[in-house]
Amino acid sequence: MLTRNFFTRAMLLASVFGFALAATPAAAKQLVIYDASNEVHAVVVEAFKTLHPDIDIKVVEGSTGPIAERAIAEKSNPQADIVYLVNEAALDQLKRAGVFAPYEPKDPTIPAEYRDPDGFYLKLFYTTMCMVVNKDRLAEKHLPMPSTWEDLIKPVYKHEIALPSPLKSGTGGVILTTMVDAFGWNYVENLAQNVYQWSDGGSGGANLAGNGEVTIGLSFDTTCFGLKAAGKPVDVVFGPITPGDTEGGGLVANGPNPVEGKLYMDFLASDAAAAALTKMVGATTAPGHGLVNLSDITIWSLRRPVEINDFRKEFAKRILKQ
Repeated sequence: MLTRNFFTRAMLLASVFGFALAATPAAAKQLVIYDASNEVHAVVVEAFKTLHPDIDIKVVEGSTGPIAERAIAEKSNPQADIVYLVNEAALDQLKRAGVFAPYEPKDPTIPAEYRDPDGFYLKLFYTTMCMVVNKDRLAEKHLPMPSTWEDLIKPVYKHEIALPSPLKSGTGGVILTTMVDAFGWNYVENLAQNVYQWSDGGSGGANLAGNGEVTIGLSFDTTCFGLKAAGKPVDVVFGPITPGDTEGGGLVANGPNPVEGKLYMDFLASDAAAAALTKMVGATTAPGHGLVNLSDITIWSLRRPVEINDFRKEFAKRILKQ
C-alpha cells in the first residue's frame, strides 16, 4: 500500500521539477546575416531591431564576391540565415548554386518586377555608379573635370584613377561589365593605363580620391555622396550613361534560424526598410526613397549577357596579365 509519505515526496519532487522547468530561460533568438555593404546593413538592422529587440543578430561582412563564395562553400552546412546587399549577378549565382530557399514575404511593398519570379530573392534598391573627383587635386594637377566615362581614358589622367577590381568587388564588376558592353575591351585596356590602384572593396577607389591620393575614384552612389557629405573636397559626377545594378538578398536554405530569417525577409520587403535606406542608397525598389532621382540619369542595361566568373577570368588575363 502506498503511504502518505510517498505521496508527499512525489508531490515535492514534482513541485521542484516544475519550478526548474519554469526557471529555465527560453532559448535566445538569433539571426546570422552575411552582408556585402556594412554601412547600408547598419541602418537596416537598426530599424529591424526596433521591431524585434529580442533577436540577437550576428553579422559576417565582406565584398560581394567573397560573401557569395563563402555562402556557396557552406551550402551543405549553412551558417547564415540571410545573404544580402549583393548585386544582381551574385543573386542569380546564389540561386543557381542552391544557396537560397524560396520564400514569399508577407505584404511586400516591393513591386513584383523586383521579386524573383521563383521567390528566391528580393531586389531592394538600385545602386548607381559614379565618379568622385577631388577638386583640390584636380586644381593642383591642372587637370580637366571629367564629364563622361570616355574622358577617363585620356592620357592626362595617367595614374590618377582608382576603382574596385571585379575580381573582389561587385561594384567593380558592374562598372567594368558596363564599360565592356558599351565600349568594348579596348576601353578597359586603355583605362587600365590610367589606373593607380585596383581596390578590393567597392569604396576603396573613392576613398583614395576623397583623401587626395588620386584625382578620380569610381564607386557607388552611397560612398560618393557620403564622402561629399563628410566634407571631403569632392564633386560627384555621373556620365551620360550610368552603370547601375539592383541589389538585394534572400533566405538561406536550411539556415540555422529559419523563423528569424523569414521575419527579416518580411521586414526587407516592407516600406519601413525602404525608409531606413532612403539616405543610403541610389533608389529603393519600394517607390519613393533614395539619394538619386532616376529621371536625371540613364542606367545602362547590358545588351550582352555576362557570366561574371567568365568575365573575371577575361579581366585577369587581359588586364592583370594573369
